[in-house]
Amino acid sequence: MKRHSCLSFVLLLFLAIGVLAAILFIPVLAAGSYGPPSPYLSAWQRFSYSASLLWNAGDLTIPRDANGPGQIFVIEMGESVATISNRLQAAGLIRAAQTFRIYLVWMGLDTSVQAGNYQLSPAMTAIQIAHALQDATPSEVAFVVLPGWRMEEIAASLPTSGLNITPEAFLSAARTPYTLPDFLPAGASAEGFLFPDTYSLPRSTSAEQLVSILLQNFDFHLKPELKEGFARQNLSIYQGVILASIVQREAMLEDEQPAIASVFLNRIAIGMKLDSDPTIQYALGYNTAQGTWWTNPLSLEDLRVQSPYNTYQNTGFPPAPISNPSLSALQAVVNPAQTVYYYFRAQCDGSGRHAFAETFEQHIQNACP
Repeated sequence: MKRHSCLSFVLLLFLAIGVLAAILFIPVLAAGSYGPPSPYLSAWQRFSYSASLLWNAGDLTIPRDANGPGQIFVIEMGESVATISNRLQAAGLIRAAQTFRIYLVWMGLDTSVQAGNYQLSPAMTAIQIAHALQDATPSEVAFVVLPGWRMEEIAASLPTSGLNITPEAFLSAARTPYTLPDFLPAGASAEGFLFPDTYSLPRSTSAEQLVSILLQNFDFHLKPELKEGFARQNLSIYQGVILASIVQREAMLEDEQPAIASVFLNRIAIGMKLDSDPTIQYALGYNTAQGTWWTNPLSLEDLRVQSPYNTYQNTGFPPAPISNPSLSALQAVVNPAQTVYYYFRAQCDGSGRHAFAETFEQHIQNACP
């Protein structure tokens, strides 16, 4: 009888030692696989959670769908971790909501999930998604280059863009780019070829990479039709871009670009000066008093500024583009309106439209009272 009692005691002792070892060892295994547990967990929680994590390891380390498309997942303010986990599973982004929630609690990440919009994919593991939910800041930013901006205006937009590029670094890269289209003269900057568009860019994009991306987008849009169209107008590609940059700044409304392009082409055809205000504005540079690169209005003294960009004093094209034109401005130069106009001025109604004229006398008559 005593022998049976001793045997039972020994078995119970070994069982107790085994349970104790499991309680101590299983959390160590889980910590080795997933990271140390939150210090706020009790001993029992560390054991039960670690056992669940090890048993359901595939739920955390195997993506739900390695070829699945990405999607925007929105977390609202005040949503519980349980609700978020269930919605992630329902959205096809994770394998098991319960295992995901346990992982968050184990790592102490459950209290730092942020509300916001997340770009997630079923090709991500649950562990990757758990850590992604700690930062609602998107990995990519939308960077906008507006039509008609000069490179300094692009640079000025960088501090609030989300990109880690200083204005100075961008201007240095744009003024001396590593690669430029072969039709540009030696020593040319990227002005005129920093294509206006909305770009989705990684935050880590460098100044050189940004300039290269903008130039590549210009090259993408420089289709054979544009090249052939410039040739039809007896313009080189560079001259076509220069003229488009002027048209871009002159036209307040896109639908007037072809008519304005026709005026300048008509002037060029008879050897007349371009007489373009935006070229004067470009020559003047930044107006500190007005806080703009485009001084307005221009004075008679401004029109006499000594600069190769002054098209009131110099015949022909300015030496380089004065802004970065849109595709529509480029197309306006290639396909101008067929007109007999040589003059235009802003209408007096504040609409942004222009009054066009064939003769200088008609042009004077279009002046505001």
